[in-house]
Amino acid sequence: MGESWAMRKMWVGAGVAVAGGMGFVMLLVVGVYLVAGNLAGGAGGGAKKLAKGSVPAAYQPLVQKWGNLCPAINPALLAAQLYQESGFNPRAQSHAAAQGIAQFIPGTWATHGIDGDGDGDRDVWDPKDAIPSAASYDCSLASYVKDVPGNPTENMLASYNAGAYAVIKYQGVPPYKETQNYVKVITTLEKSFAAPETRVDPSEQAAGAIAYAQKKLGTLYLWGGNGTPEQGGRFDCSGLTKAAYESVGIKLPRVANDQYNAGPHPSRDELMPGDLVFFSDDLTNSRAIRHVGIYVGGGYMIDAPRTGAVIRFDPIDTPDYFGATRVTEDGAKALPTTV
Repeated sequence: MGESWAMRKMWVGAGVAVAGGMGFVMLLVVGVYLVAGNLAGGAGGGAKKLAKGSVPAAYQPLVQKWGNLCPAINPALLAAQLYQESGFNPRAQSHAAAQGIAQFIPGTWATHGIDGDGDGDRDVWDPKDAIPSAASYDCSLASYVKDVPGNPTENMLASYNAGAYAVIKYQGVPPYKETQNYVKVITTLEKSFAAPETRVDPSEQAAGAIAYAQKKLGTLYLWGGNGTPEQGGRFDCSGLTKAAYESVGIKLPRVANDQYNAGPHPSRDELMPGDLVFFSDDLTNSRAIRHVGIYVGGGYMIDAPRTGAVIRFDPIDTPDYFGATRVTEDGAKALPTTV
């Protein structure tokens, strides 16, 4: 179904504002948005493939393999859990003594840790053991609550957070705010790790984010800049994208590699104005992303490029182009505050 005429008119107006003195960019922005209805479709559930680079290359084969261990999980869901728990940091340790990339507490590891790589030991600090163990634990929980009505994956996640007994008692996700939020967070984050099976919907807030960035054209770059009065209203790349989306009510993380997880990932030929576009020297690992801009159409973005430069239009088709994210409000809210 196409978007409403009112929404198209809003997008077209934003395109005119973005272009400024660059008429060809204006026309490209307008043209891309006018065909938005043909691109909308929504990201499908149950994806079995990971989005490009969403999981560090060292762990991607493990997540892809073990994420298909049982029907209640998939690789994108397992990746979302690992990201939520540790940000893919195999040395992570919490104040509650949770350890490793999957953040097992010692008691749970003693019961559910497995020798994933077959080397004769079970090492919570080794992702080759911890990632298989996380998948195995998820599937064990799913088996405990397999007779409970409702969505098996949601019941499994609720068991992970509140215990299988609570899920059995309430015959579904328990009425605990923390548990309900955990289920929503992981299932939302799943979309940012899955390769979309269909085209993804355009963002309703995109036009406002572009309009904000357009007003900053010509502003001198500042490393660490958030646009505050004390900083002379100056930005770095992720400071600009954060402020642009905050102007339309969406709060993004501060750094670019976390902003990448704020929604699904359209392919290059599906890009639409308002998408965030990312750049990296390692095209296999989203954690290595070092630059971000806001796409405006026709192969161009608005970005804050580097020290000594100003916020400007730049082409996106460079050797270090990593990929894109279509920011969603739920996707941004699901991101952990620290990873």
